[in-house]
Amino acid sequence: MAGESSRDARFLLPKDYVYRPQTAEQPWSLAEAEQYTRWLATAHYENFHVVSFLLPKRLHQDFYNVYAFCRWADDLGDEIGDARESLRLLDWWRGELEAMYAGQAAHPVYVALRETARKHDLPIEPFADLIRAFVQDQNVFRYRNFDELLEYCRYSANPVGRLVLYLCGYRDSERQRLSDSTCSALQLANFWQDVTVDLDKDRVYIPLDVIERHGYTVAELYGRRFTPAFRAVMMEIVERARRLFLEGLPLADKVDRRLAVDVELFSRGGLKILEKIEQQNYNVLASRPAISRTERAALLVKTLLRITFSRAA
Repeated sequence: MAGESSRDARFLLPKDYVYRPQTAEQPWSLAEAEQYTRWLATAHYENFHVVSFLLPKRLHQDFYNVYAFCRWADDLGDEIGDARESLRLLDWWRGELEAMYAGQAAHPVYVALRETARKHDLPIEPFADLIRAFVQDQNVFRYRNFDELLEYCRYSANPVGRLVLYLCGYRDSERQRLSDSTCSALQLANFWQDVTVDLDKDRVYIPLDVIERHGYTVAELYGRRFTPAFRAVMMEIVERARRLFLEGLPLADKVDRRLAVDVELFSRGGLKILEKIEQQNYNVLASRPAISRTERAALLVKTLLRITFSRAA
C-alpha cells in the first residue's frame, strides 16, 4: 500500500500472511515481532481484548504473544477454507513451534513468543496440544459421548488456562485441575451457544448418545427442528456444563486478586450464557443467546464486589 513502511506492510492477518512469501523473507527484530503480536491481539477482526485491564502491565506483552500464537493456529484451522490446506499449514505451524523450542525462530509470533517462553519457563505441551485440537477439527465432526467431547476440550480449551496460570506464576496440579474444569465448561457453553453456527460448518458437538437417548436425531438437528426432545437434550447438556463451572469456581480463591477477577468473570459469564439458554426455553436453534453490555457490566461489578469483600474478610 502506498506510503506504508515495509514493516507495516507485513502486519497481516494469518490468512493473508501465509500467501505472501516476501513476508517470511525479511527478518523480524524482537521489537517488531512484539509490535506485530500486540497489533494482532488488539486489532483482530474479532475485536477480542485479550489483555484485561486487571492484569499487571508487566504481563501484557506476554499475553499478546500467547494470544497471537492461538490466533494463528485458530485461523489456519478455520479461515483457510480447505481442510487439506489447513492440515498442511497446521503441520508447518507445529514445525515452527518445535524450531522455536530448539532455539530457532523466524516467524514474528515465534520471535516474540520465544522471549515469553524463556522468561516464564513455558513447556511446549500446551502449545502443541492446541495445534492438535485444530488438526482434529479438520477430521472429526461428531462426538459419540461426553468422554470424547471432554477429551477434545483437553486439547482445545484446557491448555489456554494452563498457560495463563504459568504466566501468572502458578504451576501446581490443583490449580491446573480447577482451571481445566473452568476451561472445559467455557468450551461447552460456547458450543451450546453456537449450535447453529457449528452446523453451518458441518460440526455437531452435542454428544450423539445424548441426542439418541432423548429420541432426537441429527437429521432433525440439521433441519433446525425445535421439539420437546431437543429441549430435553439441551437441558441435560446445559446442566453438565454448569456442574463443570461450579467445580472450577474455587480457583478464584486460590490466585491473586487481579487474576481472580478474570477467572470469576469468565466463569460467571459462562454461567450467564447457560442462564440465557434456559430463559429462551433452550431453543438455541431459533436465536443465538448472548449477553448484553449492561449484563456484562453488572457481572463485572458483582465480581469485583465479591472478591473485594471476600478477600477483606
